Amino acid sequence: MSDVSDWWRTSIIDMEPGKIHIRGNPIQDLIGQLTFPQMIWLMVRGGIPSEAQARLFEAALVAAVDHGPQAPSIATARMAITCGVGLNNAMASAVNVLGDVHGGAGEQAVEMFHHVYDYYGTVPEAIDAWIETRGKILPGFGHRFHTPVDPRAPRLMALVGEAVEAGVCDGRFATVAADIEAEISERKGRPIPMNIDGATAVIYAELGFPAPLARGLFCLSRSVGILSHAWEQQQQGGRNKGPTPPKYRWTYEPE
Repeated sequence: MSDVSDWWRTSIIDMEPGKIHIRGNPIQDLIGQLTFPQMIWLMVRGGIPSEAQARLFEAALVAAVDHGPQAPSIATARMAITCGVGLNNAMASAVNVLGDVHGGAGEQAVEMFHHVYDYYGTVPEAIDAWIETRGKILPGFGHRFHTPVDPRAPRLMALVGEAVEAGVCDGRFATVAADIEAEISERKGRPIPMNIDGATAVIYAELGFPAPLARGLFCLSRSVGILSHAWEQQQQGGRNKGPTPPKYRWTYEPE
């Protein structure tokens, strides 16, 4: 039977009738003992974070739950509900639009922070090298809606500072992010502050999460907002709602 039992291999769960062990821990020993952020950490990374690590991790998850119906993922969930689908369908539809442009900046920012930290030259040189290969948009800085400051970022960075003082993390990526912010602000001749994606990326990088997980964790976080908006829309009712009221029309461009 090894050709069957070995078809899937996992270190995450050992399960048989009457037994569920998560990363070697009986589920009954975890229930009521671990917080949900600690459980997420255990599942995706193995090991149980300290309470201080879990608090910083949780802060990043809390900060990104929602950004209003103008956010494509939230709008998608609400429109899906008006088409008569269930909550799970609406959530799946919404999560599926979290891509490189909407939802991917956190992953890209973690990559950029590592790039700058590991670069053999100066911060300006590292930024130039990043721009040369990845384009002029630097993920994690500036915000088209929240100007001059994304209100979530300073609070998150303050928590990072407290965590560094407490020895939870060493602050290397917080320093890198601050250096990038200073450099691009000088180049632009105006403040280009860190946004939510940059601040959460600092936290994920400081806590040792690989860059791809930053996107997955954002999807987990935003799923809370997606669910709440889908549920609210279901209670409000409405049928076949599109992106604008019916009396508004799109721009028709003849070929």
